[in-house]
Amino acid sequence: MVKGLIGKKLGMTQVFDDQGQVFSVTVLQVGPCVVVQKKTTAKDGYQAVQLGLIEKEPAKVNKPEGGHFEKAGVAATRRLREFGFTEEKDKEISVGDQVLVQDVFAVDDKVDILGRTIGRGFQGVIKRHGFSGGNATHGSMFHRAPGSIGQSASPSRVLKGMRGPGHMGNRRRTVKNLRVVRIDKDRNLLLVKGAVPGSRGNYVQICRTSG
Repeated sequence: MVKGLIGKKLGMTQVFDDQGQVFSVTVLQVGPCVVVQKKTTAKDGYQAVQLGLIEKEPAKVNKPEGGHFEKAGVAATRRLREFGFTEEKDKEISVGDQVLVQDVFAVDDKVDILGRTIGRGFQGVIKRHGFSGGNATHGSMFHRAPGSIGQSASPSRVLKGMRGPGHMGNRRRTVKNLRVVRIDKDRNLLLVKGAVPGSRGNYVQICRTSG
């Protein structure tokens, strides 16, 4: 069994449980994925499968990438990711096989989702780190500035890790232990309780929580 799949974030909505309580869920389009390459311990030193996300529009690739997909005998995909797997006795994973959402996940499973957060560009310390700023009245002239960032005499430098203005967002983040609420096999949809990094349309990696 493959331990994860590639997906795309479609947005958020609300669902009701059996007790009539409402909670927020994230809707993910997960797969179908195709096995592009299979790596084994004997040949590559570790065991994994390289999956490609199948989408409606074909991907444009260069010659080396095209040869990689041609060798596997599958159509070119935009996203390639590696996932660990464990082979079952009655079913062997082969290059060219399709992996669907119901093959990997089930309702009430716990999953870890990796995505890229929304980029906010260059921001100051108040928005980036939550600094309170100074007084807004009485001519303080200190409103959204960071304040002191070091000592004047010793060590006469800014210490590493000092929080300051800079690029905010657009970083890889993993949210762990999200519960699978529903699975739509016909539309390859996975609903998980809670929020997932990124905006609508972002690609994500969904893995089964280890342990």
